[in-house]
Amino acid sequence: MKPVSQQQVSAVILAGGMGRRMGGQDKGQLELNGRPLIEYVLETIQPQVKTILINANRHQTEYARYGYPVVPDLLQGYQGPLAGFATGMCAATTPYIVTLPCDGPFSPPDLVARLAAALEKEHADIAVAHDGERLQPVYALLPISLSTSLESFLAAGERKIDLWYAQHKMARVDFSDVAKTFRNINTPQDQHRLQQEGPSI
Repeated sequence: MKPVSQQQVSAVILAGGMGRRMGGQDKGQLELNGRPLIEYVLETIQPQVKTILINANRHQTEYARYGYPVVPDLLQGYQGPLAGFATGMCAATTPYIVTLPCDGPFSPPDLVARLAAALEKEHADIAVAHDGERLQPVYALLPISLSTSLESFLAAGERKIDLWYAQHKMARVDFSDVAKTFRNINTPQDQHRLQQEGPSI
């Protein structure tokens, strides 16, 4: 298996959720130290990939001002992260996508390189980050060739990300040395805590 290069990867930033635990707010537009969360994610991932897609179902004009394509879910009704994966696979022009959430402002600066190395080493279909305690399922490197599998899974009414992963050979990639970079904002308390702590790892 040939190594995956930066030029073969599009980032798909998942900003299509309902933000239920944040009172329905669009989490990518939430501010941390006066800046929308999406800006932190863009800054971290931009040097690691060829191009970026923002998967958003709301505030598309606001997201579009960053200069990247904004793609809403192909499935209606906020169907979860796999719907974002499928949308990204359909819209990407590279053979791979790396997915990451809009509410994780401090993701690893070598996320793609480490996922790609594990994919090659283990001859896996999918590489997914693991923080040492738990899988971080929306931080993943996936080939576009899995789009048919994913579309069939979604068409059958399935939505659970772990069940789809279980259908393929998956590399669990150890990021325990930078576990705190996977902190995200699900609640107002999370937002306040990250505001206080900053990006320390």
